[in-house]
Amino acid sequence: MLKAAVVGTGAISKEHLSYLSASDMAELVGVCDLSPVAAEYAAQRYGAKKAHTDLEQMLSDEQPEVVHILTPPHSHKAIAETCLKAGAHVICEKPIAANLEEFEALWQLARQCDRHLIEDQNYRFNDPIVKINNMVRDGVLGDVKEVDIRLCLKVRDGGPFANEILKHPIHRMPAGVIHDFITHMACLAVNYLPSFDSVTALWNNHGGGELFKFDDLDALVVGGDVHGRFRFSAQTLPESFSVTVRGTEGFAETDLFQPYLKCVIPRAGGQQLSPLVNHFVNGFGLVKASFVNFRNKLMQRTPYHGLQVLLDKTYAAIIAGQQPPVGYEDMKRTGQLIDLLVNSRADGND
Repeated sequence: MLKAAVVGTGAISKEHLSYLSASDMAELVGVCDLSPVAAEYAAQRYGAKKAHTDLEQMLSDEQPEVVHILTPPHSHKAIAETCLKAGAHVICEKPIAANLEEFEALWQLARQCDRHLIEDQNYRFNDPIVKINNMVRDGVLGDVKEVDIRLCLKVRDGGPFANEILKHPIHRMPAGVIHDFITHMACLAVNYLPSFDSVTALWNNHGGGELFKFDDLDALVVGGDVHGRFRFSAQTLPESFSVTVRGTEGFAETDLFQPYLKCVIPRAGGQQLSPLVNHFVNGFGLVKASFVNFRNKLMQRTPYHGLQVLLDKTYAAIIAGQQPPVGYEDMKRTGQLIDLLVNSRADGND
């Protein structure tokens, strides 16, 4: 078992701490948070050896081999540097850094310290995305020509992002609140985009006010003959995270918040019967997905199940002396795309 510690006890910490408390590959030796009450509660709730409010003290006392950094993004770089220098592998929530330059500096430090640095790109490991990737790999969709990713979230309707008095730290990031989610979109798309030849990004603050930099993104990325479309909206309902991959033979789509898998491809029976078979197969799949999603809600299985898969693979790789499932190229290309989207922006309100 690897000795593991967690820094930060915000909302996402529940997923990491639940994993660590149940894993047979990790021993939760410490929880660190600036709030002693939050740290103590998390430590007791998830069976950590000790609660801490000082990171360096925790690293010295507990000597964790893996540290999960779950703090706001603007703090990631400094905390990761401290953990790497203390000899710990780092698993960091997204975005791992404010920009590609910061990530590259962290990566070089990780190499110097002979430690792993892993960004939480958890949605890559959700079941529907894995199935779509397998279809692409097996040529079921033909040659990929388009990837369309749409994320709709009510970030302005209450909650931590909309608090005018206690301003959420994510507002400090270059793209504001959208920066907290853009990694999820970019890391799914880079798998299909061979390059980033043309990037056009239109950013808006449709809700107005000074708290939000932006609450809407409409972007087009072209790499070779592959087109990538990115939409973030705080105005449209229901909340959703849809992914559609289109190829020369057919397309596949899903919604990671209400998982299903729709696949329109040539079927047995040839061109004449393929539409009928596709309707039947996908209709049956949607009905089945409805019951599965209802069961998942009752069992409190969240869209974060991909995180459990990612952490399982990561811990197994570290123990075996192998490379983790999220590597340098994954993080670098994700960071490149995010930088291009942010730096290529046109303000739609101007």
